[in-house]
Amino acid sequence: MGWWIGPRPFSHPIRSETNPRGRQNRIPRVRDEEKDQRARPGLPGLPGLPRLALGALSGVLAGFAALAVAELVAAAVRPQASPVIAVGGASIDATPAPVKDWAIRHFGTDDKLVLQLGILAVLAVLALVLGASAVRFRRVGSVGILLFGVIGAVAAVSRPDSSSFTDALPSVVGAVAGALLLYVLVGRLTAPARSEAAGSRTVSEEAADPVSARWDRRGFLLAAASAAAASTAVGAVGRSLNGASGRGVVASRAEVVLPLPGSPARPVPRRAGPRVAGISPFVTPNKDFYRVDTALVVPKVDATGWRLRIHGKGVRHPATYSFDDLLRRELIERDITLTCVSNEVGGPYVGNARWIGVRLADLLTECGVKAPSRGGRADQLVSRSVDGMTIGSPVEDIMDGRDAMLALGMNGEPLPFEHGFPVRMVVPGLYGFVSACKWIEDIELTTFDSYDPYWVERGWARRAPVKTESRIDTPKPFARPKAGTVMIAGVAWAQHRGIDKVEVRIDDGAWQEARLAAEDTRDTWRQWSIPWQAARGGHTLTVRATDRTGAVQTAERTRTIPDGASGWHSVVVTVD
Repeated sequence: MGWWIGPRPFSHPIRSETNPRGRQNRIPRVRDEEKDQRARPGLPGLPGLPRLALGALSGVLAGFAALAVAELVAAAVRPQASPVIAVGGASIDATPAPVKDWAIRHFGTDDKLVLQLGILAVLAVLALVLGASAVRFRRVGSVGILLFGVIGAVAAVSRPDSSSFTDALPSVVGAVAGALLLYVLVGRLTAPARSEAAGSRTVSEEAADPVSARWDRRGFLLAAASAAAASTAVGAVGRSLNGASGRGVVASRAEVVLPLPGSPARPVPRRAGPRVAGISPFVTPNKDFYRVDTALVVPKVDATGWRLRIHGKGVRHPATYSFDDLLRRELIERDITLTCVSNEVGGPYVGNARWIGVRLADLLTECGVKAPSRGGRADQLVSRSVDGMTIGSPVEDIMDGRDAMLALGMNGEPLPFEHGFPVRMVVPGLYGFVSACKWIEDIELTTFDSYDPYWVERGWARRAPVKTESRIDTPKPFARPKAGTVMIAGVAWAQHRGIDKVEVRIDDGAWQEARLAAEDTRDTWRQWSIPWQAARGGHTLTVRATDRTGAVQTAERTRTIPDGASGWHSVVVTVD
């Protein structure tokens, strides 16, 4: 045993310890500056950039790769099996009716885009968290991505339109690709850099300078850049293939030639649309016609392979029809106004179009179906869409003589894809959620007591005739017209009953009867107008309608749930 004489040499890099055999172990001393470097959250060579940030970036890249690979696999399966679409559809189904109603009011026809962007934003945040967590717990991030893949797979195979477990493949394959990429990238953050110079270093030199071996900067950057480029390319190929898969369907629509109707619509009266600036056109162009449905991806159905099956209670002769079968039948052409039950008082979800199609009552009669009033066994007709949507309609209303049809065309052309090509239902007088099934492929006759369709399960009414409503189109809310003569104009509707009178009130004054435009049919909206001698100041303009049964539009304000909104429409203007 020896003793130091004088001060101990702390500057010496090696300290000694005696092992059980009496030999000394020489252990490298860790310098103070090395301790400081190890304690820092940043990575050597990248001042101020914390390790967690690079981990989070790795998570985002892994998530991007997972979605890109899933998109490519979905091209081989079907677009609706994409995880974003599948999870989005499941989210829509699970969303409470009031929340859906709120989304439609605030986002309109962009509600689906907002939903998809919201899903992507949530996934991005989760990817950031998983990537940052993987820095310390490398496997946790990969397991998290795999878990979300399982969620996407379950959502895909549980969709109403799913018919095979192959719908799970996009989510599963994408998740595996993302999990592997995250594991590799995070590994680069902890693996030592390997270079020619580093390869020539001795073990003692690396032990003396452990900080330089803490991460593979070049390997990480190369892997990250390669992953981003490859994911972008894979995603682009997937989107291209998905687009190519629909070109044949687009071609099938382009080849459709609608025959002349056996029962054409009468010409629209010349005075059906008053010449007032700002009023809605009497016929709504296809591009402007409202669209409210739950389909995140518009179904593209090939007309040549489309089939419609009619079956169920009271159907003595079940039948299946092709698109050509319907084209060979006598077609009817009618002007019919459709209204969405989600339309608030004064809202935009109402439109008028000229439809051409086959009388639905004729098809049902050929199949042996009778109306309940004539002893029929079924009082509900359940129509099913190719995307799994179910809509229940009263059989009595469809067979009471109104022009309920399976529509093939809209405003002189085959149905646009977003409005139901190749075939959809149109029933005048009923809100769309109980009548207007798009992309229809199945009709089942049943009863209201034995089956609840999609919207009824979510708290909406089983029967929903359109309420008598009116809307001021001009002047717009908060407009500033000049003093003098101002035209107030708009539309009113009470499908299958018809509009008999429209009245306007200025502030709290007396009701004044407006001038009604010529009526096309009782199944279309009716336009109206009234001149107003506007005085300077703020004013409230209110409108109400009376239908042909004598019922006056109620002033009681109700929400859209469960059977449509009611109340008077008012606008506030300031006259200069």
